[in-house]
Amino acid sequence: MTTRSQHTRLSRRSSFWAITFAFFSLTALSTAPSALYRLYAQHDRFSSFTTTIVYAVYVVGIVVSLIFAGHISDWYGRRVVLAAALTVAIGSAIVFLASESLVGLVSGRVLIGIALGAGIATATAYLSDLDAAPNGTPTRRAGIVSTLANVGGLALGPLVAGLLASYAPSPLRLSYVVLGGALAIGLVAVLVSVEGRPPVHPRPAYHPQRFKAPAQDRGSFFAALTGAFMSFAVFGLIAGLVGTVLAESFHHVSPALTGLAIFLAFGTGAVAQTTTTSWPSTRVFAAGTGSAILGLAILVGSAWLEPPSLALFLIGCVIAGAGCGGIFRGSIETMLRTSTPDVRAGALATFFAVGYAGISVPVIGAGVAIQFVSPRVTLLLFGVGVGVGLICASPVLIRPHETGPTGTAEASGRASPVA
Repeated sequence: MTTRSQHTRLSRRSSFWAITFAFFSLTALSTAPSALYRLYAQHDRFSSFTTTIVYAVYVVGIVVSLIFAGHISDWYGRRVVLAAALTVAIGSAIVFLASESLVGLVSGRVLIGIALGAGIATATAYLSDLDAAPNGTPTRRAGIVSTLANVGGLALGPLVAGLLASYAPSPLRLSYVVLGGALAIGLVAVLVSVEGRPPVHPRPAYHPQRFKAPAQDRGSFFAALTGAFMSFAVFGLIAGLVGTVLAESFHHVSPALTGLAIFLAFGTGAVAQTTTTSWPSTRVFAAGTGSAILGLAILVGSAWLEPPSLALFLIGCVIAGAGCGGIFRGSIETMLRTSTPDVRAGALATFFAVGYAGISVPVIGAGVAIQFVSPRVTLLLFGVGVGVGLICASPVLIRPHETGPTGTAEASGRASPVA
């Protein structure tokens, strides 16, 4: 007999877009504070190194959550885990609203890190479940939409926060009202969505995420991890240094400009993902790597011109972001293709743990380096370091890896309607 709760559920098609909105809102809140760090520093009179510590605890929250909770939706079902992650994220927005102090900032960043770690792998797997091909293979559309929700949210969060902080009242609070409200809507949408993967009975004994390669197609698996690490490293370099470099080298302290620069990097990454959907992964990786290196060169060079060129700096953000968006899309599609539904959230937890390890290295390292050298020297050192890393990783990324456990890449790329 059909229960009343089943009657109140959304269709699979509507559920797919509801989960997309919730995922987008979660990632948007996670990056919103990036445009506000200088305002927090002025409010509480703390140094740029303290800002680095704040970012570090956020990344630690993400990685710890990915290890301990990123995979459990494979056992407990997607909906309950994503709903719990969104609830924690709403709690972080409330903490940000309640306190503008350093303690409030740290507490809120820890909570949103935990929420993102639990939610990012779960939401990606959820979308793949809801839009799978008849043989269970994730469609190309599921990969594209999940990466757009992820990177698009990361792009929009700082832009919204920066604009509201510059042109609206309550600069350290209003953005959390807006994004917290979106999260609340997303939570309701998740609660009325259909389940993507029912709970497993009996459930296995709990254990943290075990990082291991699949038995087959390990080359593709490691290529995806490499792409995640390197693309996130470039995004981390931009997100972590843009505010300081704009203030110290370009003498621009506007939160809106900081948010715009981060938006351009992540936003063009999202655009690159939608305009390369027909490209094979090797072509995406090759073009993405070249663009990322070129963008980094322009970004670093713009700060060393006399006078520094803000226009070139923003162009560098655009080109580097587009390249990394391509690398990220190719990586996540490869990861989805090489993982089966019963271990998909666990594989994605591994993927994002490696990615966020990559995003943390330039941010934390630059935060330490900037205590001893100028911001533009720091940008040069880490720009060269990340660029060399991309060059060294390119043979792994560009090497063809076309098959997965559920069929060929071409088969996995065929989109089927969301039923």
